[in-house]
Amino acid sequence: MKKYALKRILLSLFTLLVILLVLFILMQLMPGSPFNDEKLNAEQKANLYAKYGLDQPVIVQFFRYVGHMLTGDFGVSYNISKNTPISQLIQTRLPISIGIGGMAVAIGAIVGLVLGIISAIWHDTFVDTIATIISVIGVSVPSYVFALALSYSFGFRLRWFPMLFTAKQMFSSSVLPSIALSMFTMASIARFTRSEMLEVLGSEYMLLAESKGLSGPALIFRHALRNALIPIITVLAPLIVDLMTGSLVVEKIFAIPGVGSLLVTAIQSNDYNVVIALSFIYSAMYIGIMLIVDILYGIIDPRIRLAKKEGAA
Repeated sequence: MKKYALKRILLSLFTLLVILLVLFILMQLMPGSPFNDEKLNAEQKANLYAKYGLDQPVIVQFFRYVGHMLTGDFGVSYNISKNTPISQLIQTRLPISIGIGGMAVAIGAIVGLVLGIISAIWHDTFVDTIATIISVIGVSVPSYVFALALSYSFGFRLRWFPMLFTAKQMFSSSVLPSIALSMFTMASIARFTRSEMLEVLGSEYMLLAESKGLSGPALIFRHALRNALIPIITVLAPLIVDLMTGSLVVEKIFAIPGVGSLLVTAIQSNDYNVVIALSFIYSAMYIGIMLIVDILYGIIDPRIRLAKKEGAA
């Protein structure tokens, strides 16, 4: 298991390095300049390029950036907040997005699993129909529609939760955006859990387990759910990153100072360093989550790990 995990970690680090190089090349191909102030003449722009090292070849900029990044230095902002370290810009926003996204993941995964299990156990009944309708609504309706409805109902009319995000009421003002973001995840997990559970419950080894006297929670959770987890985790993994990096529209509705709005602003203003830093962080989070999922595969079902070993051999 250790050798398997180490191999996946090394592959992930190499992938991140390639992603960073691609980001650098793409930034060079983007139209415009980070210094678009009309008051600047050609000489002043050239001085700024020289000051920030943007007049150097891409490969030189790349290795210099990697060297600085290893020390936690992502450079400075060119436009959004001139000469402000990017780590300083991100450190106030990223925890907010991760906090709300993490809450959304927890709500979506737990409720989705419960709905899916209930729907599978009582399939083709009224309970199954209600759970399916909820899942279809969750997949079909955009998160910003839920955000507006929740803000109006529970924020404006009932006043149970704040309508806008505030650091003084961190938890309570995170509830509504987290629920809005969790709806798609909840619906997706519920649908996949129902489908996988039905397939597993109808399999021969489940019939064998029942014939041996297993029933109730032991049969559902120890055997059925465990065998259904792999495809469910596969679906959940990319959704986790999407939620933790935030939704721009939901952030706007609840006035959340997250990283989603920062990335859009950076792209609009050609703030290269901020774009690269945030894109890299997104990529690192995605690869990190997929690495955890890959290792979980080997823990949940050792046959997957053995199959990969045989394939590599």
